[in-house]
Amino acid sequence: MNINVRLSTQDDSYIIKNLYPLYLHDLSEIFDRLPNKHGVYEETDDYVTLNDQYEVQNIWWEKPNILFPFLILVDEKPAGFMLIATPPYCNKGIDYYVNEMFLLRPYRGKGIAEQAAVKVFDQFKGKWELFTNPSTERNINSQKFWRKVISNYTKDNYVEEFGETFDGYMLIFQFDNSVSR
Repeated sequence: MNINVRLSTQDDSYIIKNLYPLYLHDLSEIFDRLPNKHGVYEETDDYVTLNDQYEVQNIWWEKPNILFPFLILVDEKPAGFMLIATPPYCNKGIDYYVNEMFLLRPYRGKGIAEQAAVKVFDQFKGKWELFTNPSTERNINSQKFWRKVISNYTKDNYVEEFGETFDGYMLIFQFDNSVSR
């Protein structure tokens, strides 16, 4: 199995945009959200079609060297994505923020997501942060995943805490890979 993680371009941005509704569908189970009256997973009824949602996502390809939309490929087939933000799109004192990560269900449980995350982490050195839903009943898999990945990656040199974020009360992970690991 060949796992490739590469920066998505404007020309192939449609691949991440095609995967994004599947990601939101997965999140709906964790955050107890329903689609809007048009069947689109968004909090507002302003999004009538997925194309409306795609337009909002264009920012990821309009801010090079600030926003990094990575495409995860397995044997050259789309398997997921990882969206990385830098200032001003992350908290003060943070260099890199894992905004979103998604892997299609057929690829889960095979170590692919961890390999993809490590490949992205290795591309940027600095202070990293990511949040996940603190509800253990609904989000235990994501919590276990990030705890394992970050622990392995940093050799247990990371911070994990519950707290308020710009996205509500979350489980926060932080680490700095600019120091040797």
